[in-house]
Amino acid sequence: MKKLLSIAVILGAMACKSDKKQETTEEEETYTIPADNSSAEKTPLDESIARGKKVYSQLCVTCHLPTGKGIPGTYPPLDGSNWLTEKRTESIRGVKYGMQGPITVNGKEYDNVMTPMGLSDQEVADALNYAMNSWSNKIDDMVTEEEVAAVEKSE
Repeated sequence: MKKLLSIAVILGAMACKSDKKQETTEEEETYTIPADNSSAEKTPLDESIARGKKVYSQLCVTCHLPTGKGIPGTYPPLDGSNWLTEKRTESIRGVKYGMQGPITVNGKEYDNVMTPMGLSDQEVADALNYAMNSWSNKIDDMVTEEEVAAVEKSE
């Protein structure tokens, strides 16, 4: 009798596990994969920012850091930079041709050299759009390739 009862308990436990496995399989079969938002249409500014992030990561990050905070006293910050918001043409010229000499950013003076990076007009626009829309920055007025092309080197 004990043997029969033991067999019944084992069979009951196995049936219970089998039911749970069946429930799991049914749940898995009805699971819906969430929509991928990356397939949503991106604006020209979004596309430029994505390209600019690559340029920034390859060239600009060394001096201005991943945070855009720069190096105090040496390389100016881009995060929250009044230079980007108030001196658009100078910002374009600096990225396009490089720059040297004293500049004041957020009330602090920087006197260093930014070498020209040899970027195309599109890459300059993309890098600036990334910097102008990263960290605490939000400048919706997109820098265009045509705008960069129109900026000439100052003497």
